[in-house]
Amino acid sequence: MQALLKGTPTRLAVLDYGLFQVHENGRVIGICGYLVQTTAGENILIDTGFPAKYAANADAATREDGLGSFGQVVALGPENLAPVQLALLGIEPSDITLMIQSHTHIDHVGFMDAFADVPIVIAAAERALSRPLYWSGKQAMEWPEAAYHLIEEDCSLGTGFEVLLVPGHAPGQLAFVIDLPNTGPVLLTSDAISRPSELDTKFAGSWDPDLAMHHASRLLARAAQDRATIIYGHSPEQWPTLRKAPDCYD
Repeated sequence: MQALLKGTPTRLAVLDYGLFQVHENGRVIGICGYLVQTTAGENILIDTGFPAKYAANADAATREDGLGSFGQVVALGPENLAPVQLALLGIEPSDITLMIQSHTHIDHVGFMDAFADVPIVIAAAERALSRPLYWSGKQAMEWPEAAYHLIEEDCSLGTGFEVLLVPGHAPGQLAFVIDLPNTGPVLLTSDAISRPSELDTKFAGSWDPDLAMHHASRLLARAAQDRATIIYGHSPEQWPTLRKAPDCYD
């Protein structure tokens, strides 16, 4: 893929999109997105959280989407919506220069259509679906009108910003390696490894558990090679320790 970024990463912010409890084992997970800023003044948004209706009335939204069979929202208010999280960093929706969707599950795509004229980076396998995955066969969203850049293999968006194609959790799951000036390499696993204990359960419940296991091993080997800081997709143990907007990793 042709480089989409002119600058190199300068800082990374974790966006707090709320808390969700999984019924199966009671674990409470943080829902997160990321903002990466570059030396060229670029603002790259990775994932956009739950749809706004969950902040207005989580119970009604859960019933509408049939999400109650999986879990329930624990904490998700207006302050956890993507535009408000970006505002903590002094960023307006119009400041976003590139959006990346790690995959298209409900807790990642809620504001995918809220950034007019912003190009979207997404795996070709996800974009090939008739609609975003959303939740449990309920494909409630249409694809927004946008210029799509499709990922079919590991690639670089620019110096210090790698995108890794790691299907398993979802058909087109993506992960990212961001090289920061002071922190060094940061591996954002997204849901390719939502939490370390997934390795023990061999990614049961994933779209393709064997493929998920393969790519998780590949990601961990890469992190060891780079001595990278790892930020997992939904780790209950790690979530309270992460710096969240307006704090940043630099």
